[in-house]
Amino acid sequence: MLKLRGLATGIGSLPHKDAEKALDAIFKYTPQAPFWPQLPKRSLSEGMVAQFSENVPCVKVAGDGVFFDGHDKDRELEIFYEHLIANDLDYFEISESHALGFRRFCQRLEGIDLKAIEFIKCHITGPFTFAAAIVDEQGASLLHDGIFRQVILKALTMKALWQIEILRRFRKKIILFIDEPYLGCFGSAYTPINREEVVQGLSELTASLKSEDTLLGVHCCGNTDWSIFTDIDTLDIINFDAFGFLDRLALYVPNLLNFFKRKGILAWGIVPTSEFNDKETSQLLTDRFYKGVELLSKKGIDREALLNNLLLSPSCGMGTLDVGRAENILGTLSEISERIRK
Repeated sequence: MLKLRGLATGIGSLPHKDAEKALDAIFKYTPQAPFWPQLPKRSLSEGMVAQFSENVPCVKVAGDGVFFDGHDKDRELEIFYEHLIANDLDYFEISESHALGFRRFCQRLEGIDLKAIEFIKCHITGPFTFAAAIVDEQGASLLHDGIFRQVILKALTMKALWQIEILRRFRKKIILFIDEPYLGCFGSAYTPINREEVVQGLSELTASLKSEDTLLGVHCCGNTDWSIFTDIDTLDIINFDAFGFLDRLALYVPNLLNFFKRKGILAWGIVPTSEFNDKETSQLLTDRFYKGVELLSKKGIDREALLNNLLLSPSCGMGTLDVGRAENILGTLSEISERIRK
């Protein structure tokens, strides 16, 4: 069993426009599990949907957003499936214009001593969040379109595999997060998908990515039906907002017990992002973390399993914040990790 014991990592987005300065912060504050930065303030193309949109049929980026253009739908679908069937990973590349942080991250890894690094973290936007963000010509989100939901799932799978293949050359364990903030509103009357569809979609995606050198996680920064994730056998990590929703997660202890039986890992988003202020010191948040551990252990989860198999992160991405605040959050996260690992 892995003993992560509170390694710190990030969700993905940072507010920096300078990729090198973003990487300076990442390697300073999360040196054992560094992640590549998504930089949405640098370019529209680095937004969480636009970043993974290249060569997704009928999905275009222009002006101030991402939109659907189906005028040549059949031809675009044909080309897409030709490359998919050929397992053409290069076709699903995330270009430098859409992910400068990924390129600079790899260059940084090539130029430093990697001994201190235990994991390298990458990410994709989840298929449900991606589909929910795009509407067709009739104004309906692509969540309503079974054909394009499957296209999006396959495209994101290939973009994840493309990242993993590149990062393998550094000979480190890899963590890949599937970012699904949309599922924070799952279960409302306005959600056009059901539980079975979510479990089936994420199971298909993660089964395609499963390998010995890669841990697969899902990030949801809102409240959701957490049993969706515990019921997916190919998911290794659940990343949740431990600052805002620990009490809601605790309602799913029976499901979490099964998750821990198969060596599941909780990634605690213990440092708030939008709510962060000077009062949220590393000591207070460390105390809050241990209260959370006690809450879950009193409900039946083995305390040592909780402490040995955990990651720490901010509660959400930080792309909308200012740089100073984001780096303060990472600094606080680093201090909490140090306290727990000691």
